[in-house]
Amino acid sequence: MKYRRILLKLSGEFLGAEDGRGFSPEATHALAREVAAAKQVGVEMGIVVGAGNIWRGTRQGMGMDRATADYIGMLATVMNALALQDALEAAGLETRVQTALTITEVAEPYIRRKALRHLEKGRVVIFGGGTGNPFFSTDTAAALRGLEIGADAVLMAKNKVDGVYDDDPRRNPNARRFDELDYLELISRNLQVMDATAVSLCMEAGLPIIVFDIFKPGALEAALKGERVGTIIHAKDGR
Repeated sequence: MKYRRILLKLSGEFLGAEDGRGFSPEATHALAREVAAAKQVGVEMGIVVGAGNIWRGTRQGMGMDRATADYIGMLATVMNALALQDALEAAGLETRVQTALTITEVAEPYIRRKALRHLEKGRVVIFGGGTGNPFFSTDTAAALRGLEIGADAVLMAKNKVDGVYDDDPRRNPNARRFDELDYLELISRNLQVMDATAVSLCMEAGLPIIVFDIFKPGALEAALKGERVGTIIHAKDGR
């Protein structure tokens, strides 16, 4: 495989019903099966999951103190992490949930060296609670955890969108997909795949970002092997 250790970023909507809200056992277990199939090739995997199916601070937290709204969102990611853990273990994987917020009754506190040990033992580590700080998105948490665990790439999973386009392909049939992008090009075009802070972290460290459709059969495994899947965001020289 090209990538031996990766950080997989999942949207909370993957765990939701048709409208992307709440929890759907069917959707959650379908996602877990995709992860379990890819894990069989021997990759070490960390996961950061969002909370869009439960809480979107920019919308639901309007009129609320921003830090308070963000803390609610962090707690929602812990709920999603636990739901995903349950589905992954039902699919036969050994997992650990670590949280940036201390909730020792349900998960381990995030300790980098402990996370690395879990990964070395073949466990999937799910990181909940974002970065533990308000004003930072789960995209930034994914970039940060990816760097901390020494990931070879950050994989941004999408649903029925197989990469980065210059317009919304669901509304514009003429939208053009990019096979690859430079970090700065992604920011300058305002393509909104992930926030600028997250992209800047990856750019500074030369950590590639792969945007792909996780429900396309075999796409996750193909991405791990370095096959052309979705859109890769990296430096222009290919590093």
